[in-house]
Amino acid sequence: MTTTKTAPPKEPGGSGTEETRESPAPRQPTRAAAWLRAVGGQNVGLIGGLVLVTALFGSLNPAYLTWANIKVIGDAVTISGLLALVQTVVIICGALDISVGSQVGVASVVSAMVFTSTGSNALLGIAAALGVGLLAGLVNGAVIVYGRINPVIATLATLAVYKGIAQLLSKGAAQGYVSNDDVFVFLANGSVLGVPVLLWVLALVTVCIHLLLGYTDIGRNMYAIGGNDTAARLAGIHINKYLIAVYGLAGVVAALAGVLLTARTGFGHPVSGSEGLELKAITAAALGGCLLTGGRGGVGGTLLAITLLGALDNGLTVEGVNPFWQNVAQGTLLVAAVVIQKRRAHERAVGLPT
Repeated sequence: MTTTKTAPPKEPGGSGTEETRESPAPRQPTRAAAWLRAVGGQNVGLIGGLVLVTALFGSLNPAYLTWANIKVIGDAVTISGLLALVQTVVIICGALDISVGSQVGVASVVSAMVFTSTGSNALLGIAAALGVGLLAGLVNGAVIVYGRINPVIATLATLAVYKGIAQLLSKGAAQGYVSNDDVFVFLANGSVLGVPVLLWVLALVTVCIHLLLGYTDIGRNMYAIGGNDTAARLAGIHINKYLIAVYGLAGVVAALAGVLLTARTGFGHPVSGSEGLELKAITAAALGGCLLTGGRGGVGGTLLAITLLGALDNGLTVEGVNPFWQNVAQGTLLVAAVVIQKRRAHERAVGLPT
């Protein structure tokens, strides 16, 4: 009979046997690495781009960094920022809304026309615009869900429809005059605690959407739908209801942007001021880290991206560059953002071997 000798127990604080080696302690991340992980590489790149653009145009023209010009950038960013935020929500669900710019035009016209026709009642004008925006968004959602139409095709069609409705209502001309009304003047030029009301509106919508996406079951379901709609459906998520609701939300926020456009310009504009906003919203969402196939994104990156676009557009304007170059810049940035996404996903080139 053989006996098995066991190794003596390791004394506390001792070195142990030769066969026993202590595993090295995990390397603690540096403070810089921890900060980078918390902020996100994409956001760091956007912050760097914003600093670069600001420094460049500030050196070319000292007027660029004045408070008056910064306020102009903030006012412009508010309207496009609202659309970019809600476009982020739509994209997270794996969809897209190309009609938001035209919805802004419809809401702008309706707010001014109702204001004029009701004896200068600003609240009725604003309520009517928000109602029209909700209806337009719900129509988008219903067409996509019940018509079984791709969101890009459906909202491309409603882009033309809503643009035509705005022109028919206004007969192609600016409507109303709201600059003598206290409510619209407050929205356009008022301030609270030294901060313009327009930025307060943008901040409020940002906080609401951030809380919705990050701290509610509704937000988690939206990410699930965009990430894998089949798995979301098997998990019991009613995808159709979510899509209709998301497009309704997009319509309301677009209408709010239309009301602010009316307040800023003093008139209801069917096209001017709203055309091209959909491209800027999609570009900002993509630059901000939204995966265009859905399931990923957030409001922080979108806000940084729309601020970068606003600073770039304003800088080109201050320098007297042809405004058509703004469209070139936006389109180029959108292509760059999508290419980066595809490279990170390791997708092969279309039509080429792997």
